[in-house]
Amino acid sequence: MSENVDDKQSRQTRSTSGGASESERSPRVARSVLGESSVSKSESNAWPVNGNKSAGKSQRKRTPRARRMSLSLTRVDAWSVAKVTLLLSVAAGIIQIVAVALIWALLNVVGVFDQVTQIVSSTGLDTGGFNLASIFSLGTVLSAVTILSIVEVVVATLFAVIIAALYNVISQLVGGVHVTLGDD
Repeated sequence: MSENVDDKQSRQTRSTSGGASESERSPRVARSVLGESSVSKSESNAWPVNGNKSAGKSQRKRTPRARRMSLSLTRVDAWSVAKVTLLLSVAAGIIQIVAVALIWALLNVVGVFDQVTQIVSSTGLDTGGFNLASIFSLGTVLSAVTILSIVEVVVATLFAVIIAALYNVISQLVGGVHVTLGDD
């Protein structure tokens, strides 16, 4: 008996709120339950909630607007900053070593070391057979650059971790960096 009363009330509510009879409306069923193939054309064009047909059509024809989201970066993990900085610093150190080796080879092929040695000896400052190529040999230069690159890797990693820790302290005071992301 109570089921019949509930059914009558729900039919009355649907017919008065939507403006169309129950037989004209297609039932609202989730697509994920039925699947794409079992949803008919009339079910996919569901009526708007307020019953206005023209409002439903205009909503379908409008182009989607870009979504925007405001976020704030309030904390940076120091360990992840250390790992990323370490790897980037190692890559930069390797690039630095290769670049110095290429520059040294280019200078040696062009003959810059020999020309500088001749200029020094022609000025009379030659004391005991000055030879620039022996002082700046490839092994000496690459050893110095390798040591410098290792020091740079350690310093850059420590510096980045200190900056990350300082950012975390400051962002607790001011709320972090606010960023607005858009879906264009």
